[in-house]
This record gives sequence, structure tokens and C-alpha cells, in this order.
Amino acid sequence: MLVLVTGATGKVGQVLLESLLSEPRWAHARIRALCHNRSMPPQDRLEIIRGSIADRAVVEMAMAGVTHVIHMATVKEDPLTAMDVSVKGMFWLLEAFRVSPTGQQFMLIGGDCVVGHIIMPYDAPITENSPRKPYPGVYALSKLLEEVMLEQYYIQYGINGCCLRSPWIMEKDDFRYVLSFGADQFGGPGWDELITPGDRERFHAQGLVPLLIDATGRPLRRNFVHVSDLVAAILAALDNTATRQNLFNIAMNSPVDYGEVAARLAETRDLASVRVETPFHSNWLDNSKARLTLGWAPKINLERMVDDAFAYVRAKDDPRKVWYVG
Repeated sequence: MLVLVTGATGKVGQVLLESLLSEPRWAHARIRALCHNRSMPPQDRLEIIRGSIADRAVVEMAMAGVTHVIHMATVKEDPLTAMDVSVKGMFWLLEAFRVSPTGQQFMLIGGDCVVGHIIMPYDAPITENSPRKPYPGVYALSKLLEEVMLEQYYIQYGINGCCLRSPWIMEKDDFRYVLSFGADQFGGPGWDELITPGDRERFHAQGLVPLLIDATGRPLRRNFVHVSDLVAAILAALDNTATRQNLFNIAMNSPVDYGEVAARLAETRDLASVRVETPFHSNWLDNSKARLTLGWAPKINLERMVDDAFAYVRAKDDPRKVWYVG
């Protein structure tokens, strides 16, 4: 087994590589990482190839002898590079895979931006059969094009592939900074879009956490997944015949309720909250298919995600690094 991993140096990629290289059940697997802007030192069973995924020659070299592809490389709201990575890069990977004499499985790691996460409304839980409704922006468009391109290769060429669609991925103390009114806030929504600069400064000084309210006036419910649970799902899907030409939602069993978050922090950390009215929609990314088909279940629930994030203490050699702004 030779597994090509794109996006190997990112938040998910690093945890995935550690698992592939350390878990006994994958002791027979060799890993090849295709790296572009960042790299890592090679080690036993890990080979590094440098170059752009948009370069056909680089992709064909990276695909030589590969049996399994785990494609995670992406860019966020960057119209200058999004199509090169998500369209051209995906195309070259799929073209090399479909004619490969060794290729066995192509796995795409997608995102809930293709169903609009909290921007687009749904009147029922979002399943793998729900209509795609990406929110505005090049990132959501690029992830939608990846999913559709993969599905077309099922139809046109009959390849064995699957897509794992995840929501916002948390690790370490990420969720603590999701709730910050300070300059260290991680991800969206940017508070300046919803409250005045004066209120933001005051809330930060008072040590308050946001209780986000959705468009119906109830606490917002938003989907998350912990990086360890996503990696567990990837490994459950890897070389699994049940995944053939399938799409799976990979998320917590229920969305995070900001009302419950505020209550948890008041109880365990004596932190007060403040209501923040938003135009967002509460949605539920249903993971039933993944739990049934893959035998996978997330281990990180709301209480643990909150508790772990606020208790996390970083070592001196572990500076906070924001891979993408969220």
C-alpha cells in the first residue's frame, strides 16, 4: 500500500500522518506527501515530493505506483490560486488515478461550505442527498467543483472513490479562540460585522463569551468536528470497500448549541455570556450514514470540546498556528 497524501503539512494532515506511521494496523503502508508551500523532513516509510499540484508533471511523478490517494490540499478565499489547486490540481490527480495500473481508491476530504453551513437555510437535517447550496465566495465554489468532478469520474470512468465532507475542524485550544472578542479571535463570524467596535472592546475587557443567536431568535447551532475524529473517519474509510463511490458527512453527532456552550462555561469557568444577534441559520449535518456504513463515531462531544479547549496549555515549542482563518 502506497498512500499519496496532499495537504499533509496542515492541521489534519499532520495528525493523519502520525496515525498512519504509528498505528500497527497501517504498519504495511508507505506514505508519500506532496508538499508545496510547506514541507517536512522525510522519515522511515514517509517520502516527500515537492511541487505544485497544478503542475501535471509533478502530479504524475507523485502518483507513480500509488494505490490510495487522500486529497486534502486546498486554499481558502484566494481567487488567484483556488482554481489552480481545486480544479486543475484535482483534474490532474483524477486523470493520473484513472489510468494508473496501481490505483485502488481516491478519497477527497470535502467541506460543509458546499451546503452553506450557517449561511444557507435548510428545513431538515443535511444528509448526503440534500441539495448543495454553497455560500458566496470562491472557496465554497472550489469545494463544490471538487465534489462534482469526483462524481463525474465515477460516471465516466467507474473509478473507486469517496468523499468525506467535514464542517469546521477544531484542535487543541481552537474553540476557545472561536469565542474570543479580542484580536486573537479564530475564524468567523468577525465580530466587527455584527457588533460595534466599542461593544467588542468592552465585551473583551469584561471577559465575556458570545451567545450567538440565529435568524429565528434561538441559540445558533453550528456543526464542528474535532481533528482526531476526522482522522479516525479517514482511517475507517481508507481501503474500505463499503465507501465505493459514496459521500459521507463527518461531524459531531449533533451541532454545537451556543446556548449550551454558554451554560457550560458559566458552570465550569464562571464565564458570563452576552447575546449576539446574527443573520445565520442553525443547521444539522447528519452523520448517520458514516456511523452506519463506516462503523465510525465521533468521540469529542460539546462538553469535551469546550472543556479541553479552555484547559489546554501550550508548550513553549507549540506556538499557536492558524492554518486557515476559519
